[in-house]
Formats: sequence, structure tokens, C-alpha cells
Amino acid sequence: MSNTTQSGLEKSLGRKEMLILAFGAMIGWGWIVLAGDWIQEGGPLGAIAAFLAGGVVVGIVAIIYSELASSMPLVGGEHVYSLRALGPIGSFVCTWSIIFGYVTVAAFEAVALPSAMAFIVPGFDAIPLWSVAGEPVYATWILVGVLGTLCVTYLNYIGIRVAAQFQIIMTVVIAFAGVVLIAGAFTNGQPSPDASFGAGTAGIFAVILMTPFMFVGFDVIPQSAEEADVPARTLGLLILLSVGMAALFYIAVIWGSSRALSGSALVDSSLPAAEAMAVLYDSRTIGQLMALAGVAGILTSWNAFIIGGSRALFALSESGMLPESLSTVHPKHNTPSNAILLVGGLSALAPFFGEQMLTWVVNAGGLGIVVAWFLVAVSFLVLRYREPEMDRPYEVPGGSVVGVVALVLTGIFVTLYLPGGQSALVWPYEWLIVIGWSALGLVLYALSGDTPVETTDEVVRRIESIDRE
Repeated sequence: MSNTTQSGLEKSLGRKEMLILAFGAMIGWGWIVLAGDWIQEGGPLGAIAAFLAGGVVVGIVAIIYSELASSMPLVGGEHVYSLRALGPIGSFVCTWSIIFGYVTVAAFEAVALPSAMAFIVPGFDAIPLWSVAGEPVYATWILVGVLGTLCVTYLNYIGIRVAAQFQIIMTVVIAFAGVVLIAGAFTNGQPSPDASFGAGTAGIFAVILMTPFMFVGFDVIPQSAEEADVPARTLGLLILLSVGMAALFYIAVIWGSSRALSGSALVDSSLPAAEAMAVLYDSRTIGQLMALAGVAGILTSWNAFIIGGSRALFALSESGMLPESLSTVHPKHNTPSNAILLVGGLSALAPFFGEQMLTWVVNAGGLGIVVAWFLVAVSFLVLRYREPEMDRPYEVPGGSVVGVVALVLTGIFVTLYLPGGQSALVWPYEWLIVIGWSALGLVLYALSGDTPVETTDEVVRRIESIDRE
């Protein structure tokens, strides 16, 4: 039966909703357009090996989240862990970084939806308005992107249970399309003409670099932990299970697509996974089924990251680090309504910058995500050292050793975005997005005024007062 938490949020998400929320967040739009790149770079077996390796890397980060989420099942996830371990400043940097990642993913989906419609609907690109970085911006793109944002934001505004039920429906659509693809690969597919391991080690490594960002979304579970009506230990295990499910999904898409066409042929297609489906069944109509699954993937990811971003904003506000209005809970829907509107409003801006925004927000937001993961690993190690007796319903095997491995791996990924790194952000657009987000954080922090900032002792008392059963 539904009840409310200390923060006024509704405690109504069961195991199924939490698991599908995270799984749907991870399997967004990327797989349907990038499957060909993975196969061309790494070869069929190399790409699969890359996703196995990437799944292990992300799994190490996820297992740390599992311990922390089970120990501190409060809204905000990273905010709570870093506040207890690193204090207010460390917590603000960590949480503002992960919010940046969430908002950029939501913005990505606001552009990906009209992009998908352009692939599916002939003549969709209509009424050019202006150009950004040499790419035209169409009125139809803006209209669909903004309308999509309004719909997904409204779903979240009226209740997390409604949003979770929507997530389940869309995820079922994706899963069904995946099953149809695998069935076609078994019955009608042929061994891939590509070399099993593509360009060798370099190609596999290129695919591995993409994998952490294909798995972003498992951390939506700790963000909404306070709204989960499940035991604390189960919460941690659901995080690990969601990562494993996403890894299997990506591997299945790679294998199924590789049995339809070569990597080079897939790359030449605007929708590689949909093209593979069409070839396997010799039907353009069935190929459109996969395209629709891609749209469902856009919606599941979009939905989940509005949930995650709004809960992180709510947590920062509740702790006195952002304006008090962002921790307002809707009296009827029991949702952080103002925080939801802010995330939705920011993502609605993206379609006005056209298709080029897809690349900019993914690259810029990726930096925020790995910085947050790095600080979560630091928080894990600090708490293991400073509070060895802390109640941990789920305890990571290997403890500090796993924490050190996660710290090193996430630290390496942070360096890839810095000047000289393999995925270095591009000046001016991508760095301007990072600088703009940092400036927005400073302004909002200043606007929080004289509201007392929650101390480490206060957050510990909040954690100790909750029901973990």
C-alpha cells in the first residue's frame, strides 16, 4: 500500500518498477544507430567482448552503488553518499555533476525524437528556420521535440507510479523487438562476413570507450531510492541485475545485427538495427518495428532521466544547497514538481539548436557522469575507512580493493575528456556547455540564500531514522 516518505514523496515503487526504470534508462536510442559502428570497429565477436568488458567495468561501479544505496536509501543517491563522506562542497560538486549528465541525456532525447521521426517519416524535415554550426534547424524538429518534452514532463509531474507504468509499457516494446531480431537471426541469418575481431585490439578498445555511456541509467535506482517500497538489500541487488540485463540486451543486438549485414553496410544505413531487421525478414514493414522500438528507447531513457535529475535537484534543495522552491512536493501528486519542471524546461531548449546538439550534449554530459562516478568511488572508500561499523545491508565482497579499482577506472575515464584525452571535449561548443552549467550551479547555490546547509551529522540522523525493511 502506498505511503509517503519523510520528504513527502510517495513510497510506491516495487521491485519490478525499480528494475525496469533502470533497465529502460540504459537501453535508450544509442543502440539502434550505433550497432553498425560497434561491429565495424570491433567485429562481431570483438564488439561482444567489448560490451562484456564494459559491463564488468560498469558493474564494478554499480556494485559500489549497491552497497551505498542499501546503506543510505534516501532520495538523491550520490548526494547523500558524498555528503556523508565528503561534506557539503564535495557533495554539491558530485551531485551537480550527475544532474548535468541527466539533464544532457534528457536534452539528447528531445533532439533524438525528431531525429528518429526524420528517419521514419518521409519529408519530415520541413520549414528551415536557422542554422547552428552549419546544420539547419527545422520547425518540425522543434515542434516534435518540445511536444515530446511536455508529454514526458507531464507524466512525471502527475506521479512517479504513472511514469513507472509508462516505463514498463515502453520497455516491453523494446524487449519484443529484440526477441524478433534474435529469432530472425537464428532462422534467417548468416555468419557475419566481417572479421570476428574487426580491427583487432584498437577496434575493441574503441568500442569499450563507448560502453560506460551506454550503461548510464542504473544510478536512477539510488536517485529514487526513497520512493522504493523494497528492502534495502534488494535495492542494491536490483542495481547489479539491471546492468547485467542491459549488457545481455546489447550483446544480443550486436549478434543479431551482424548476422544480417556487414558492419560497413550497417554503418551506411541511417538506422542499422532497423535495416538488419528488414534484411532478416525481407520486409521493410518489419524493419519499421525496430525503428519504433528505437522511439520507445528514446522515451524510456528520457522518462528515467527526468526522474533521476529531478530527485537529485530535490535532494540538493532539501539540504539547503539550492533554492528552497526546488524541494517543493506537489500536494496532490507527491512529486518534486518544481524540480521536474526545471529538468523538462532545460531539455526543451535542445531542439532549438538542431541535430548538432546530439553530439555536444552527449560529450559534455559524459564528463559530468564520470566525475560523479569518480566522487562516488571516493565516498565509498572514505566511508569504508572512517565508518567500518556502518550498517550495510548489502556489503561489497572485497571491500576497499573493489573501491580502489573503481577509483582508478573512473579516474581514467575522467582524463579522456580533458585536453589531450582520446575523447577530449571540443572548444567552443562543448566546453561552453560545461562552463554554462557550472555557472548555473553557482548562481542557484547563491540564490539558496541563508538556508542552513545540511551537515554530515544531520544526514546520518536522517539515515538512521528510516525503515529499511
